[in-house]
Amino acid sequence: MNHIKTTCVHPIGKEGASVTTSIEPGTANDYRNLKELNYPGFLSTHNQHRLGEIIARLEGAKYGVAFNSGMTAISCSIFSLIKTGDHVLLSSELYGGTFKLATKEFIKRGISYSFVDNTLDSLDKHKRENTVLYFFETPSNPLLSITDLSQISNWAKTHRIKTVVDNTFATPVNQNPLFWGIDIVLHSGTKYLGGHNDLMFGVAATSDPVLYQALLNTAKIYGGALSPEICYLAERSIKTLYLRVQQQNRSAAKIAAFLNEHTKVKKVYYPGLQTHPDHQIAQKQMNGFGGMVSFEIFSEGKHMNRFLDHLKIISPAISLGGVESLISVPAVTSHKDLSSEEQKSKGITAALIRLSVGIEDSDDLIEDLSFALSKM
Repeated sequence: MNHIKTTCVHPIGKEGASVTTSIEPGTANDYRNLKELNYPGFLSTHNQHRLGEIIARLEGAKYGVAFNSGMTAISCSIFSLIKTGDHVLLSSELYGGTFKLATKEFIKRGISYSFVDNTLDSLDKHKRENTVLYFFETPSNPLLSITDLSQISNWAKTHRIKTVVDNTFATPVNQNPLFWGIDIVLHSGTKYLGGHNDLMFGVAATSDPVLYQALLNTAKIYGGALSPEICYLAERSIKTLYLRVQQQNRSAAKIAAFLNEHTKVKKVYYPGLQTHPDHQIAQKQMNGFGGMVSFEIFSEGKHMNRFLDHLKIISPAISLGGVESLISVPAVTSHKDLSSEEQKSKGITAALIRLSVGIEDSDDLIEDLSFALSKM
């Protein structure tokens, strides 16, 4: 098996004489020549099928499915595994969209749920006879908590509970949850996989043929088809995924160390720091600590805006994982729909900042942050 840096560039192989993938927009195919009759009606083009296969290769999976967004990938993966009367365990640290999916949509389908803190004690406490699924992120958004994948996988298998992990923050370069026994791995491809803040798609991968069939059946019902042009651009972006992520890993580690010593920074959340409570778990299961750094400053309100206003390179924007460094305040962006009590319970304060480190020079980024912090 090739190293992942080679797999990013050559994920499947050439098709014909060209070294680049062809765009095939056809949606009507001779059904007699199709390998799987699952594809008409959902995976409507060759390029979408191919993109799913590429993600499977990167994650060390047998099957992959591409969608038009990360939320579609999340929704289809969850609803392919649950039914009315089931109970679901969810990490208390989730992307705001996933939190809303559970709190707004599960009740309509007669599905109960519990939020847990990703420890075995919490899982045992909240598990019920009808618990069928555990959904979590690692690293989590936005506090970058790390969950022990092998420990959770072993626990879930003992109780016949399926596991789904959102691997967006880590990327397949830094972490492969299926290797540790997780059932389904997800990505918001809009972030690191696309990598340039100009594509929107999502992906799911698994090595279980039964789960794959269930996922595909749900995907056909919910739609989520991607244009072949977007799939082509996504594949092109993935060719540089390894290089981008490695640069982001190095820069984020350097920036986290800088922020950790700054007098105007109260706390830094980065799994690469030895002071991070989950550092040893991250060392065990991750190949790199990622390009996301969250930190709390000692001021908020007008001081927060003054800090953001004085950034010259880093852009205040709602996204992450791209070549451009982006910064946001989760309390008013990704997690704004949570009540103040819910934000407080999850450790999200008005002084918390989430930084997505791009591929710019790390010293330039540190200088940018230093200048903005000095203006608070």
